Amino acid sequence: MTVTPSSIEQVIPGQGAMAQPDAAPVGKKAKRKRFRFIANGKAATGLVILAIYVLFAIIGPWVAPYNPDAINPGGIQPPSAEHWFGTTHLGQDIFSQILAGTRSVVFVGAVAGVVATILSVVVGVTAGYLGGITDEILSVLSNVFLVIPGLLLIIIICTSLPRVNDLTVALVIGLTSWSWGSRVLRAQTLSLRRRDYVDAARATGEKTWRIIFFEILPNLTAIIASGFVGTVIFAVLSEITLAFIGISSVSSWNWGTILFWAQGQQALAQGAWWWFVPAGLAIAILGTALSLVNFGIDEFVSPRLRTSGAGTNKGPDGRKVRMQVGFTPVVRQADPPANITMDGAKR
Repeated sequence: MTVTPSSIEQVIPGQGAMAQPDAAPVGKKAKRKRFRFIANGKAATGLVILAIYVLFAIIGPWVAPYNPDAINPGGIQPPSAEHWFGTTHLGQDIFSQILAGTRSVVFVGAVAGVVATILSVVVGVTAGYLGGITDEILSVLSNVFLVIPGLLLIIIICTSLPRVNDLTVALVIGLTSWSWGSRVLRAQTLSLRRRDYVDAARATGEKTWRIIFFEILPNLTAIIASGFVGTVIFAVLSEITLAFIGISSVSSWNWGTILFWAQGQQALAQGAWWWFVPAGLAIAILGTALSLVNFGIDEFVSPRLRTSGAGTNKGPDGRKVRMQVGFTPVVRQADPPANITMDGAKR
């Protein structure tokens, strides 16, 4: 039996045999690609929250209503119109301490993330592209830092130094947390160096540094950005942990210092939940924002993770195509005439 589009239309009313593309302006295609990452809901939410934290880190100590070190009469007090987050046992304003401590947390996270990312890119890409003895030496170095517990190594180094400040903590965290990112970049570089465009660039006589910077690194941008976000999360948690256990200086304010004094003065036993809950929420919200940015990067890199409407897909030209999901068109064969059997013989 010959199947025609009209026979399909009779079985599936309103649905054609071929998916019909929607007309879309060609001029908006480049614009959509350019702002696709920012248009991602997770990434946009995370970036907005991070921008607020950066703003507080810059102007926080200036706009704080009180001096975070000022001792006021009255002792510990619950949140009120005068003290939004309450006060400590010495009458210190907790809201001012959180604003002043935001700068330290953001500074340590950013510096440690930049240092660790640079080291991971240099070691991972160099080892993956050059190969040979260079790859073996750098891989052994990465494996040594990878098997050593990162936080334990940071604690040992910080306790051995005569003075520990925010810059020292950031450098120590950055210099000890690059190995995982370098392993990932090495594996990706091993795959990219065998691609046709890399072989073509090598055949035309391009230098090694030019191939790495203009052929390899642009294809690793999303992985590098994701590694940077993960390192910042680890650096923030490590810096707060060092302050909470008393390794770093307790005279400079950060969220870990607030938790250190709250734990030392038995804030939970006194029922002073406002002493540690705001600092914990600040840590949780910052970690959530960084995770949202990381999820947005993953969806930007992997098309399979991008969410789209049900029954909507994109054709090769980038235009939307309407498709019927979960339904296979079935063509019903017409009944044979009464005087003809199924095998075609007359009765």
